[in-house]
Amino acid sequence: MSETTAVSDPIYKTDALIAEDIDKYLEVHQHKTMLRFITCGSVDDGKSTLIGRLLYDSKMIFEDQLAALEADSKRVGTQGQEIDFALLVDGLAAEREQGITIDVAYRFFATEKRKFIVADTPGHEQYTRNMVTGASTADLAVILIDARKGVLVQTRRHSYLAHLIGIKNIVLAINKMDLVDYDQAVYDRIVAEYTEFAKSIGIDSFTPMPISGFKGDNITGASANTPWYTGPALMEHLETVEVDSTADAAKPFRMPVQWVNRPNLDFRGFSGQVATGTVRPGDKIRVLPSGRNSTISRIVTLDGDLDEAVAGQSVTLCFEDEIDCSRGDVISTADEPVLAADQFEATIVWMADDEMLPGRPYWLKIGAQTVTATIQQPKYQVNVNTMEHLAAKTLDLNAIGVANLVTDRPVPFEAYAQNRDLGGFILIDKMTNATVAAGMIHFSLRRADNVHWQATDVTRESHAGMKNQKPAVLWLTGLSGAGKSTIANIVEKKLARMNRHTFLLDGDNVRHGLNKDLGFTDADRVENIRRVGEVAKLMTDAGLIVITAFISPFRAERDMVRQMMQPGEFFEVHIDTPLAEAEKRDVKGLYKKARSGALKNFTGIDSPYEPPVDPEICIDTTVMSADEAADEIIKRLIP
Repeated sequence: MSETTAVSDPIYKTDALIAEDIDKYLEVHQHKTMLRFITCGSVDDGKSTLIGRLLYDSKMIFEDQLAALEADSKRVGTQGQEIDFALLVDGLAAEREQGITIDVAYRFFATEKRKFIVADTPGHEQYTRNMVTGASTADLAVILIDARKGVLVQTRRHSYLAHLIGIKNIVLAINKMDLVDYDQAVYDRIVAEYTEFAKSIGIDSFTPMPISGFKGDNITGASANTPWYTGPALMEHLETVEVDSTADAAKPFRMPVQWVNRPNLDFRGFSGQVATGTVRPGDKIRVLPSGRNSTISRIVTLDGDLDEAVAGQSVTLCFEDEIDCSRGDVISTADEPVLAADQFEATIVWMADDEMLPGRPYWLKIGAQTVTATIQQPKYQVNVNTMEHLAAKTLDLNAIGVANLVTDRPVPFEAYAQNRDLGGFILIDKMTNATVAAGMIHFSLRRADNVHWQATDVTRESHAGMKNQKPAVLWLTGLSGAGKSTIANIVEKKLARMNRHTFLLDGDNVRHGLNKDLGFTDADRVENIRRVGEVAKLMTDAGLIVITAFISPFRAERDMVRQMMQPGEFFEVHIDTPLAEAEKRDVKGLYKKARSGALKNFTGIDSPYEPPVDPEICIDTTVMSADEAADEIIKRLIP
């Protein structure tokens, strides 16, 4: 799951060990364990202040930076001589002026016992996607709560997402205790409320602690202001919490192929990062989704061949056999291979301002592979406050739901609970290339294994040969009133006189039967075109020339239908009529209703129309009659 981030490089204050023996210091530092953690929660709960305090107390700043920080704190009016630690990590001018943190800021620091990478994520609901980005690689989550406000919606949402993404270690940091006079009753009440919520979402344990990022209470040591608290300070917990760095190495071997190395005819290797497990020369492997088997002959790196590679290492693997293996494939152990399927159930976190459109094709990126995927109507949406499963036809910004999805070809995968690399994915809008969702695979659908294509003896070529014609789809698109149905009807009559076998699918006619259950929302329009596309595909398999007359307002769905057809069989015909001219005709009175507000979601008025960018045929009905337009279309179809 990738997102643009702001990265802070490590800054070390010179200490005695560095001065005495820099090589020894580097040796010690190199073998420290690494903890990646995320700070999250609601708006203004003190995330940036907390991280600033951690950096300050762990001496991750130079003396001149400290002086500048003190001066900056005075300039912005901090009370007394206190330092505003938020300025350490929230220091981009544009962000300070807007009063928000708009991205994920990664900070690197270290203590004598451990190295840390912390992701500071924004608390605003509209930036939930940034929280998901930071959490995707984290080992621990610090959920902050403002002691004055208690458990809020974002507290619940971020806790649910942290648990969903698989973070096992959760710290409940009840911050700003100094503003409630370090009242134990306030602390106990918040812990009790959060405990009840945590159990409802499956969080079995967490570590609560009362802190003040601003004053430093219970950050690096026990605070005299909370004598009733006997647990660890935050830094002590971060330094000692167990991180199972060997878990991935103990799992079966998997490596997504990033690229194929073939610098010369004598060398062919497959490069990538080992996701889980261990691999050695001589190991039997299987490549998915092809299912081909081979044996590892070499493990190659820039520093020479290795005797073994473990999870986290980037290597190039060579096989003893010349089997097919490409970018996006997964190399796995032969006796415990990954699965490959094209239908899944998954949890989806929707990240785009525009709602999810079931049936619309999106790019799905999983591991090193990118495929086309369509999402079905959600089974349910999760209410993060109550954990209720709510009925939903789509998902809006920051909504979390469970849905089935279908890919255009088999994808090697594992359930996200077992393998983040092969179970987590992102969805990308094909038109804008924007990331619109992140998802976690639960399992493949049983029908993906049980439903198989049945081969038939009479092929589509045979059907077309009997009709002495080449199958085709004439896809007429344009505004309501553009003349699509009129022109399509004339085209079919003229082709019938030429003894061509045709069928006309008209938008209004289809909605009387096949699509009578669909309305005119964006989601229903997408499903309308998807169904018509599938019907048109079946008709071309029967050797017919299919003529359609649909507004089909979205380019993505017209492109989806194009991809269903054989190359050269899809003709996009833009009936290009200006809105003013189409509204002037208004033979059905629809524009008048739309203008009065009586007809909602009407294309061209309160629902968009995306004209074709490069159609095979463009018809300007302001300069061409319907009969002339039909002749032009047939001339392009049958030269």
